[in-house]
Amino acid sequence: MSIPRGGNSTTLDLAPLLDASNNSDDSDNDNGGKSNGALLNASSVGSKELRTSHREREREKEEADAALFVKKVGSAVFYGISSFMITVVNKTVLTSYHFPSFLFLSLGQLTASIVVLGAGKRLKLVTYPSLQRNTFAKIFPLPLIFGFNMIFGLGGTKALSLPMFAALRRFSILMTMLLELKILGVRPTTAVQISVYAMIGGALIAASDDLSFNMQGYTYVMITNALTASNGVFVKKKLDTSEIGKYGLMFYNSLFMFVPALLLNYVTGDLQKAMDFGSWNDPAFVVQFLLSCVMGFILSYSTILCTQFNSALTTTIVGCLKNICVTYLGMFIGGDYVFSWLNCIGINISVLASLLYTYVTFRRKQAPDKQANLPSSRGENV
Repeated sequence: MSIPRGGNSTTLDLAPLLDASNNSDDSDNDNGGKSNGALLNASSVGSKELRTSHREREREKEEADAALFVKKVGSAVFYGISSFMITVVNKTVLTSYHFPSFLFLSLGQLTASIVVLGAGKRLKLVTYPSLQRNTFAKIFPLPLIFGFNMIFGLGGTKALSLPMFAALRRFSILMTMLLELKILGVRPTTAVQISVYAMIGGALIAASDDLSFNMQGYTYVMITNALTASNGVFVKKKLDTSEIGKYGLMFYNSLFMFVPALLLNYVTGDLQKAMDFGSWNDPAFVVQFLLSCVMGFILSYSTILCTQFNSALTTTIVGCLKNICVTYLGMFIGGDYVFSWLNCIGINISVLASLLYTYVTFRRKQAPDKQANLPSSRGENV
């Protein structure tokens, strides 16, 4: 571009400037396009990361649910086997061998729990808080419930045939359901209620035609039912709110009830009766007596474990579900069952209702519970 100045003609070339301006505009456009592309790429990457993170969380949740399901079922099976074994062994000791004192047997079970857990703590296999002044207050009323539940349960086992004992024990389910509603605020589903009422109905039918009726045995079992319901609910509550833990509950329940049980044995004369029993030199009896004592500890542990991972009602019903085996096997153990058709029909109705409850409780897909339980697990509220 030429600009004349005076007489001379001076040429000013603006082309480079115009080219630079055009190049700058093109560069800005290119940079803007690249910036927009980068933003789109970042957004796409972020979206992929979010989807991946969501899938990982879902997978972790599924794995955690599967692990918890295994713990629930495993603890329930462990409790059922333990409860079955101790029922059969206790019946054999008390009825087949005619051991005179269920009170002394309960004292042996308390002693076994104290010795095993005390040794376990010294060997650092288990841990629980040391005894303090307020320990009893922290776990009250569990020691009383635990001790008398054991005593009256053994009394009922001795006085009744196993099929009737199993049928009457199902009344503890209704009591547990009512106590869970009152104390823990857990409302059972309709399916659970139907199965519970069917079990109670079957037990009533069986009891209406019990040809070997024993009033003392019926009384012991009904007291045991109330104590079992209370024990399950209060164990759940103490495990949720107390730092003592399951081993501490087992140890201190046994420790605090040892002296009262010993005094009760002495006052009633059962201590002397047990000492005078003539089969202490029979190795088979001694083995089963010791097995009964150790199984008492194992049963206590399995009860607390099942209650921790499930609910008090589930623990109670699993205990009654194992009575399917006890019911039919018990017709041949002890020799004190008297057959009648109405009694047999009632027992089978109760058994089928137990199976219905098991199906309802341990379905894989469960509605989320509303109860706040242990940080390491969530109990099942039914």
